[in-house]
Amino acid sequence: GPCPPRAKGGVVRRRILIIVNPAAGRPRAAERRLRRFVAALERQGCRVMLRRAGSCLGDAERLAREAESDFDAIVAAGGDGTLNAVVNGLIGSPSPIGVLPLGTVNVLAREIGLPRRSEELASLIVESPVRPIWPGRITGRAFLMMASAGFDSETVAAVHPGLKARAGRFAFAWAAFVRLWNYRPCELVVQTDGVETRAAGLIAAKGRFYAGPFVVAPNARLAEPSFELVLFHRAGRVAVLRYATALFLGRIPRLNGVTILRARAVTVTSDRAVPVQADGEIAGCLPVTIEIADQPLFLIQPGRLNRG
Repeated sequence: GPCPPRAKGGVVRRRILIIVNPAAGRPRAAERRLRRFVAALERQGCRVMLRRAGSCLGDAERLAREAESDFDAIVAAGGDGTLNAVVNGLIGSPSPIGVLPLGTVNVLAREIGLPRRSEELASLIVESPVRPIWPGRITGRAFLMMASAGFDSETVAAVHPGLKARAGRFAFAWAAFVRLWNYRPCELVVQTDGVETRAAGLIAAKGRFYAGPFVVAPNARLAEPSFELVLFHRAGRVAVLRYATALFLGRIPRLNGVTILRARAVTVTSDRAVPVQADGEIAGCLPVTIEIADQPLFLIQPGRLNRG
C-alpha cells in the first residue's frame, strides 16, 4: 500500500490544503474558528490554501480528489459529513488527512481526542504523526465512524436540511420525534460469518462514540480492520425509547436485547427499502453489504489512537 510521509522526527508539514464546507455547523462561528486556525498555522510558518466547497453535492469530495500531490496535508474543515466526503476523494492516496471540526456533532474529533484550541490543533497538523485507520465501506463508499440501518437511519433520512442548518442537534431530535410518532417496524436479516440473525436495527461501529458523546461500542477501534456490529433485537416505540435512554446513560453494551459482534463484513436485507446512513448522511437503501475497505487511510492525530 501507499507509504505516508513521516512527521515526528522527520518532515514538518508546511503546505496545507483546507477543504471547507461553508454550511457546516453554525456558519458565523465556524468562519471565526476557521480564521483563528488559519492564523495559527501561518504563525507556525505554514502556507495555507483554502478551497470552499459549493452547495453542489460531491463538491468537497471532488476538491479532495483533484488536490495536488505536493500538499503536505489535506484538512477537512466541517462536520463528520464533510470529513466523509474528503476521505472518499482521497481513497488510495497517501496524503495525510487532518480535521478541523466545525459541524453539529463531530464524532471523529471526539474519538481521537482532538484539541479544541486553534494553536494546539495547528501544532498537531504540523507535527503529529500519521497513523493508518481502516474505514468501512458501504455501497462503494468509505465511512469513518459508523453505518446503520433501522430507526436511527430513518431519523437521519427525516432530518430537514434547512432546520439542521438553523437548529443543529434540535433538527435530529425533532426528526426522531416525528419518526417515533409515525413508527413503522422493520425486520432486518443480517448475515455475517455464515450466520443469519434477525434484528430491528443495527450499527456497524468503527469507533466507540455515536451521535456525540454516547458510547455504543466500547471495543471498536479505528486502527483495526474490523468493526463492532451492534444488533438491536426488539422492535416498537417502547423498545426505541428504551434504547435511547440506555444510549444517554452509556448502557447500550450491557442492555438485554442488544448483541455486539466483531465483523469484517455483513450483508443486510429487509422486507422493505429501509434507508441506510453512514457518518450521518444517507448512503442508500437496503439491501447492502457493509465491509472493511481494501486499504487504510492516514490520519493526523494526537497521542495514541482510541485512548482510554
